[in-house]
Amino acid sequence: MMRTRPLKVALLGCGVVGSEVARIMTTHADDLAARIGAPVELAGVAVRRPSKVREGIDPALITTDATALVERGDIDVVVEVIGGIEPARTLITTAFEHGASVVSANKALLAEDGPALHAAAQKYGGDLYYEAAVAGAIPLVRPLRESLAGDKVNRVLGIVNGTTNFILDRMDTSGAGYSEALDEATALGYAEADPTADVEGFDAAAKAAILAGIAFHTRVGIGEVHREGITEVTAADIASARRMGCTVKLLAICERAADGRSVTARVHPAMIPLSHPLASVREAYNAVFVEAEAAGQLMFYGPGAGGSPTASAVLGDLVAVCRNKLGETTGPGESAYTRLPVSPMGDVVTRYHISLDVADKPGVLAQVATVFAEQGVSIDTVRQQSRQDGDGEASLVVVTHRALDAALSGTVEALRKLDTVRGVASIMRVEGE
Repeated sequence: MMRTRPLKVALLGCGVVGSEVARIMTTHADDLAARIGAPVELAGVAVRRPSKVREGIDPALITTDATALVERGDIDVVVEVIGGIEPARTLITTAFEHGASVVSANKALLAEDGPALHAAAQKYGGDLYYEAAVAGAIPLVRPLRESLAGDKVNRVLGIVNGTTNFILDRMDTSGAGYSEALDEATALGYAEADPTADVEGFDAAAKAAILAGIAFHTRVGIGEVHREGITEVTAADIASARRMGCTVKLLAICERAADGRSVTARVHPAMIPLSHPLASVREAYNAVFVEAEAAGQLMFYGPGAGGSPTASAVLGDLVAVCRNKLGETTGPGESAYTRLPVSPMGDVVTRYHISLDVADKPGVLAQVATVFAEQGVSIDTVRQQSRQDGDGEASLVVVTHRALDAALSGTVEALRKLDTVRGVASIMRVEGE
């Protein structure tokens, strides 16, 4: 039996994602009603520019007063796709206070203030769903929160930013430099006019905080995620990775410590073997590799951004939340019972690829090896090549065995002090082996 009274939905934001959500709600209204068990009605759309023409949306639904919209009292679900911290945080909290559940795509807000939002949802008996906040259309949040709820997740390793993956892929496949690849990404609409959030790793770090919190049932704040971007990645780094049988990706890595007593979350460029499933992720696609104790290795792959993919995730959450409304229940809330501490980057065990410009004379390799030994870091491979221009310098590439990141950082600092080391050309971690 289908309930005849519609569930009312308020939409906050009507940009690329919001307009697609509105379109799908209209064109697929009958299907959505059949899946939910009741019709859903778009009851209002809050925007900043009311004069803009929005095809397919009744102008009578448009309002600039988002607060009044979420305070109406007859709204069942608020869909927030405006992004940013404020006014999104206040609007979501107000929605809970007035009896609505919330579907959000706001990774920045969830990474910064997720626990408070979950607490508000629980206090007022609402749902907080946010599949679209991480990896676009890829079903990832719900599998971690629900499908793997009975398992123990030990590691989440992924490409969660399409812009940086496109840039690094172009650098690898076409030989383009960073600036050239960024210009192409901007021209194609993959990069914003100000790409800082993407290329400096802020976007991926927010997603890593969310994923780590869900995977390890503990609270991980955005400030606890180690972050490095791709702006320093060079064509030489890409070429060196290729010689090692690797490619370079910006990775979000969330790990449970071997003793199970802490977790780490980090975002940085890394070399990964071409044999790893993530190495084949091209263009602006996202992919996340999950390692669980019972389920083993799982791979989630698909478009990580864009209006239609993100709207697909939003609508999936909308259906779930509406079903909960009809059943007078709520879905899973925050799970942070483990209360595990988040260890600093220095406690991470990893490998380094270090490229040095050194004096081309006998004894240099021995000096460099001594520094590594003094820091307790074992060398895996060394490659030395004299410069063609005969300037008395050589290129020395060292790849280490696994060691504490703090020891590896200390090694680099000690190398910089050697008179025979003219410069540290690049430093990159090696992952995924």
